[in-house]
Amino acid sequence: MDYLEPSPFLVFWHQAMIIGAIIMIASGIVIYLSYNLRLSSIKDPHAKYDFINTKEIANYKLVFYCFGVAGALIINRYGMDKLKTIEVWFFARLLISIAGGTLVGYVGYLVLEYYYPSVIHKKLLKWRYLPRVSSKGSTMRLLSEEEEDVHLDMGMQAEENIFSIDYDVWVDEKSGEVKIEKYAGHLEALKCNSCGFFTMKVLREEITKPATADTPGELVKYYQCSYCKSNRATAFNLSNKQSEADYRNQKYKFRSNKDVDLVKLEVHSTVKGKKHYEFQSVDEAQRFLSEFDFDKS
Repeated sequence: MDYLEPSPFLVFWHQAMIIGAIIMIASGIVIYLSYNLRLSSIKDPHAKYDFINTKEIANYKLVFYCFGVAGALIINRYGMDKLKTIEVWFFARLLISIAGGTLVGYVGYLVLEYYYPSVIHKKLLKWRYLPRVSSKGSTMRLLSEEEEDVHLDMGMQAEENIFSIDYDVWVDEKSGEVKIEKYAGHLEALKCNSCGFFTMKVLREEITKPATADTPGELVKYYQCSYCKSNRATAFNLSNKQSEADYRNQKYKFRSNKDVDLVKLEVHSTVKGKKHYEFQSVDEAQRFLSEFDFDKS
C-alpha cells in the first residue's frame, strides 16, 4: 500500500497550531509575571491596594483566555497522523477545539468572577491596614471613624455619609504628620449571606418616606446577588437637613427587643426559590411582612 502524504495545507495547519499554542502559553505566563513584577515594584501600600483592586482580576482573566486559546490550538492537532486530507473529521475537530478552549476560558472566568473576589478581599485588607510609616520614619496610627472627622472637610464627610467613598486617616503622633487615603465605598459589591461571594449589588432604591423640614425620611435599598440571585433590603435614614442623598444607616432604640441588632428574613417559594432580606429593627421587618407580595418582589 502506498504511503499517502498529508496535504501541504494540513502540514502548515498543524505546524501553525503548535506554534500558536506555544505563543499563547508564553503570552499567558508573560502577562502573569509582568503583573506580579509591577505589583512588587510598588512600595506604597495604598498604591499597591489600588493596583490590585483595579488590575489583578483583569490580568488573570487574560491569562486564562490565553490558556484557553492554547488549549483549543492543541486540540486541533489531535489525530494529525491519521488525517491526510481535509474531510469531515477536520471540521469536527475544529468545533471540538473551539468548545474545549471556550470551556477553559469560561471556567477561568467563573473562578475569577465568583470565587476569587473573596481571596482578593483578604489581600486588600492586608494592604489597607498595614501600618503606615511617616516621612520621619515613625509608625503612624489609623484613626477611628469618630477621630478622623476633624481631618476631613465637609465634602469628604458627605461622601462617607452616603457610603460612596471611604477615607482612612493615618497620624504620626510624634510629628503630627497626617496622611489621608481614599477608597471606594461599601456599595460596590457586598458579601452575599446566601452563597458567600462578594456579588451583592444594589438593584434599585425606593424612598418609602420622603424627608420633610421637621422629620427625616426613609430610603430602602434592594440588593440582589448576581450569582445566586438572592435578595435583601436595607433601610437608610434620609436627612431632613440636607438633600436626599445625605443619608446614614439608621440607629434604632427599642423599648423591647433591645438586644436585637439585625433582623434577617428568608422567604421560600416553590416557584421562585428563596429570597433574603435584612432589617435594622423588628418593627421594620413586621411592616415589611404586612405589605409583602412575593410575586411583586
